[in-house]
Amino acid sequence: MNFELPDTVRMIRDTVRDFTRRELIPHEALVVRREAERGLRDDPLLPEDVEHELQHKARMIGLWGIDVPQEFGGQALGMLAKCVVTEQLKHSIVPFVAPPDSPNLYLLNDQCRGAQIDKYLLPYLRGEKKSCIALSEQGAGSDAAGIRTSAERRNGKWVINGAKMWISHARRAHFMIVVALTDPAKGARGGMTAFLVDRETPGVSIPGSYPMIGEYHPYQVFFDNVELGDGQVLGEVGQAFIPITNRLGVRRLDIASRCLGLAQRCLQMMIEQANTRKTFGALLADRQAIQWMIADSWQELEMVRLQVYQLAWKIDQGAQDFRRDGSMVKVQATELIARVADRAIQLFGGMGLSKELPLEYIARSARVLRIVEGPSEVHRWVIARDLLKNGLPQG
Repeated sequence: MNFELPDTVRMIRDTVRDFTRRELIPHEALVVRREAERGLRDDPLLPEDVEHELQHKARMIGLWGIDVPQEFGGQALGMLAKCVVTEQLKHSIVPFVAPPDSPNLYLLNDQCRGAQIDKYLLPYLRGEKKSCIALSEQGAGSDAAGIRTSAERRNGKWVINGAKMWISHARRAHFMIVVALTDPAKGARGGMTAFLVDRETPGVSIPGSYPMIGEYHPYQVFFDNVELGDGQVLGEVGQAFIPITNRLGVRRLDIASRCLGLAQRCLQMMIEQANTRKTFGALLADRQAIQWMIADSWQELEMVRLQVYQLAWKIDQGAQDFRRDGSMVKVQATELIARVADRAIQLFGGMGLSKELPLEYIARSARVLRIVEGPSEVHRWVIARDLLKNGLPQG
């Protein structure tokens, strides 16, 4: 059993680490200021010109299409490499993602057919189009099978009616992956279909948003007799539930990787502060309480990293059903960053609560992650249900 990262992954890890230090961290003060000033508006935390500049620099050093198939011009380095890249990028609070966004990449690459490849998949892979997924509804958040948005056949068209909420990036996405009921009697067992819907399609409206803590700013999306042709169906009619569930599993792994990077940043700041800050004539590093904060944070970080890397490796080996493992890394990583960020703030005292440092921003942003993509309680239920039904995994 080899616990060493492959040479290719280690090389790209070091490249991203340097990119984060050199290009992202200098923008952190800007991100903190814009987040504090935007109030109820949905202004992006990175100005468009800054984001475009960062994307250009990332492309120039090979941080583009990490997990995109080679036939589409990508590097095809796999999920483990993408997790390592995400982890290194999140050593900074700057909301930069090496495009394209992994969860929708895996869904679109698996499900796009015919003209959809040229219209949606390829522009998405090149970074020319952005996407979002419209799944959650009022009363159907963690319980994705409870959606009520419908798609009916009328005069040879699909007609979508309903409302979605908590939809990230809706106003900036060029197209949405919309999940609707096409057979209410079957529900999740053959009655849910995914559609590719351009943002400017008649009948689509995005009237409001939900200002929230940290960088998270989701939207409402309404569908009023939105007409679509058969060419807008993503995958098979009635068979969206399993592909969407797998997409959610990839997203949970992505969130876990983000948490690892943020936790490592907090821990590094704790170590530096403990070795330089004195109180009552002694370094913080000499205080047992501080030593235990650092020791516990490191142990927890290493354990979660092993879980995350193992799941990424399983996906690279072709694992088809990783719902239980996805739930496990989601719970452990999001609760890890909550503990580590809290310890870091405690160690820094008043300065940790100020906007002079990124710690309070990390703590607020991380709190969101224990709810989005399924709250910890639901994921614990998923894990327990699987074990009680199937027993312990062999090995």
